[in-house]
Amino acid sequence: MSILPSSSGASTGTKQKSNSGPTTFKTFFESWLVEQNKHLQDLVAISQTSTEEQSWCPVQKVLDHYEHYYKAKAEWSKQNILAMLSPSSWTCTFEAAFFWIGGWRPTMAFHLLYSKSGIQLENQLYHFIHGLGKGDLGDLSPSQLVRIDKLQAKTVKEEKNISEEMAKHEGTLADSCMVKLTHMVSEMMRRGDGYEEGVGVEVEVDMELKKKGLKEMLRRADDLRLKTLKALIDIMTPSQGVQYLIAAAELHLRIHEWGKVRDGKRLSSLT
Repeated sequence: MSILPSSSGASTGTKQKSNSGPTTFKTFFESWLVEQNKHLQDLVAISQTSTEEQSWCPVQKVLDHYEHYYKAKAEWSKQNILAMLSPSSWTCTFEAAFFWIGGWRPTMAFHLLYSKSGIQLENQLYHFIHGLGKGDLGDLSPSQLVRIDKLQAKTVKEEKNISEEMAKHEGTLADSCMVKLTHMVSEMMRRGDGYEEGVGVEVEVDMELKKKGLKEMLRRADDLRLKTLKALIDIMTPSQGVQYLIAAAELHLRIHEWGKVRDGKRLSSLT
């Protein structure tokens, strides 16, 4: 498994002094994607041969892999929260454009589930009409659908709360303290003066407070992402969990790859 950064050396754009882990979050992320692709191959093989009992272990392994990713993000955000919330520095620009607070929206997990469930249901319509199921996402039971609906409502509410808190925090960029500081510094510049030591300290303190708030927003967003994924998988049977995680990996890996190709073409056109 890709190595977590040391808490003292994590960075998104600069090299670590320690040799114990990857030098940038981008390096870690690319390594994590290679592992995700290996897990995808394993899941596809398992979906074709394994029983329900045999499917739980690989499902848990993939969930552990996602948890590892969020632990790494948490470590890097302690050192450079601004880069973690500027994902085009470590992923493709197309993917980054659809991010919500440094990652996918938790509610997207449900869009993926319903899309894959509908596709699989359509593919096995004949079997469904005759009361025969394949045990995949097209066979979600009424009780499962009720639990999924409740989880979705809860997730929508939590996502909305985080969005509202993020909006409030973004508004602090124009609070009275920041407006006062920007005016004071502008006046100094007009007079041709340098920063007064006290003003410089005030600026740093205020910016650090704002960065602290951003760290908390990212932590809450990532916690909800992981919690939602685990809760959804918990509702499913092992074989359904395998099918869902296959769909999630395929969606993530292909969009990332297509985005990298587009970025490469754009950069080539500029040279």
